[in-house]
Amino acid sequence: MVTPLNAPKHDLGSLKIPESHRKNSRTSKRVVFAVLPLLVLAGIMVLAYSFRIQKPSVEVAAAQRPENGGTQTLLNASGYVTPRRRATIAAKITGRVTGVLFDEGTHVHQGQLLATLDDSDAQRALDSAKADRDASQAAIADFEVQLKNAEIELHRARELEKEGIQTQQALDNASMQADSLKAKIVLAKQQVAASQARIGVAQQALDNCTIRAPFDGIVVSKDAQVGEMVSPVSAGGGFTRTGIATIVDMKSNEIEVDVNESYIARVTPQQRVKATLDAYPDRALDAKVRTVIPTADRQKATVKVRITFDKLEDFILPDMGVKVAFLEDEQEKTKNTEKGPQAVAFIPKSAVRSDSNSPFVLLVHDGKVERRAVRLGAGRGTDVAVLAGLAPGDSLVVKGPDNLHDGDKVAVRQ
Repeated sequence: MVTPLNAPKHDLGSLKIPESHRKNSRTSKRVVFAVLPLLVLAGIMVLAYSFRIQKPSVEVAAAQRPENGGTQTLLNASGYVTPRRRATIAAKITGRVTGVLFDEGTHVHQGQLLATLDDSDAQRALDSAKADRDASQAAIADFEVQLKNAEIELHRARELEKEGIQTQQALDNASMQADSLKAKIVLAKQQVAASQARIGVAQQALDNCTIRAPFDGIVVSKDAQVGEMVSPVSAGGGFTRTGIATIVDMKSNEIEVDVNESYIARVTPQQRVKATLDAYPDRALDAKVRTVIPTADRQKATVKVRITFDKLEDFILPDMGVKVAFLEDEQEKTKNTEKGPQAVAFIPKSAVRSDSNSPFVLLVHDGKVERRAVRLGAGRGTDVAVLAGLAPGDSLVVKGPDNLHDGDKVAVRQ
């Protein structure tokens, strides 16, 4: 192979890294390894400082002033307005709705006609029973006429038999004819009675085609329309209605609440209650305990209590949410007065903390925590009485970190 005279020669020495470049590379690596720990330490210090300056978040609640007149709340609960008389009106038979004579909100009276069902079959059955009765009564009239003639023939046969003109056999035949007609009359009367019974059954079936209100009240639900099928039992794969309407007796509205079984001993019949509807929070209603249902709910560990209003207002509607406060009676009030000092405020039990068996609370003022020792009284459901150390309106920490100290800055969660 011939090599050109002017071809460039390969210079392998040009690929060698100069010694100065090698020293610079080693120096850069030493600088990086020296600075890296400093950067990590600085990052840790920055994070620590940021956590230090971050304010812990807390939830607060205000200390409540005791009720006027010294009457204290023994227990708070929530529930719903429920009517004692509430009924879903249904038909006794399966049929097609032919008329609906009400609407939601309609005031109805006991016995008022609400709806009608197709009564054509029941009407035909009634007409048939009446026809059977009329036929039996007509047969009785015919048999009575025949019996009258048979009795005349029997009397004539007896007279002729006495004179020896007619035989005993003719007398017997006349007697048998009269007795047979009497038996037919008895049978026809029984048939009339049977027809009358069938008329009653048919009339009842016809009456079942009309649905009437069982008591005075207001219609709160319209459950069927004209042309739909209704039945006292579920049928038809969901295409058959089981109810016509739902009626509520507004005069029977009362409150139903579930009370934790741990506090049910504080509830007694006829106990005074203050009720506040969620829809009208500024209107407190007087009420009293009607009854404590003598059974507990195993799943919820509660006992059902029913409360009646002293005065039923028009704005009280079924299924409204309501909050109730069970009040202490006069005897309990006197007993508490004799025991010693009265409560100056009520606070949630979750706001109370203890240190060496000394209760204290954490007040929040101007974004800072202030530790305050308190003297506690008797509990009132989820609250506890404070005899000294606080004033109504003080803002207290009810939920927050356990390591809060006097003077710590906090952020209040809204």
